[in-house]
Amino acid sequence: MMKLIGEKVSLREATQEDVNELYYWKYKEKNQEAKKWNAPYISEGRLTREEYMNSWDKEYELFPCLPRLLAVIIDEKAVGTVSCYWVDKHTNWLETGIVIYDPDYWSGGYGTEAYRMWIDFLFESTPLHRLGMSTWSGNIRMMKTAAKIGMKEEARIREARIVNGEYFDSIKMGILRREWESYRSKSCNRKEYRGELKH
Repeated sequence: MMKLIGEKVSLREATQEDVNELYYWKYKEKNQEAKKWNAPYISEGRLTREEYMNSWDKEYELFPCLPRLLAVIIDEKAVGTVSCYWVDKHTNWLETGIVIYDPDYWSGGYGTEAYRMWIDFLFESTPLHRLGMSTWSGNIRMMKTAAKIGMKEEARIREARIVNGEYFDSIKMGILRREWESYRSKSCNRKEYRGELKH
């Protein structure tokens, strides 16, 4: 099982127990705080537990032995996911994402560490040229997290999303391999922690 180990966070291929835990956070937990921030303008159908389990196996690998999503583990519990999907294979461009369902772990640096480990892992393990992410202008935490790991705002589509009856901008951010390499070398000089891969 692939596992990335950080200081506060681990990323790993999900066990059955992890998937069960994530199903609870995604569909059963009553407050559903994460859905207020994680693309609330996209209506999402509810999957059965079995369908959700099967979705983890579907098109699982982007490259040989490279999963398209991992569970975010904090305090030995699965509390979120990191993910990615192809935008354009021809230009080696992936879109990425992160969600931490448990609000107890928001604003404590957990998401930034998990997202940095994921971006590092994707660039280190593949020939990818660029990684991007999409959000909305109301999700300030996500924009700050992406900026902290070296992503730049590349597009702002004005008033393209409606959340609670109010218009927000659609935001696109991204990082190129050469920018990541430069940013990483500066980070290493500052002795900033980076994840360690364990198989």
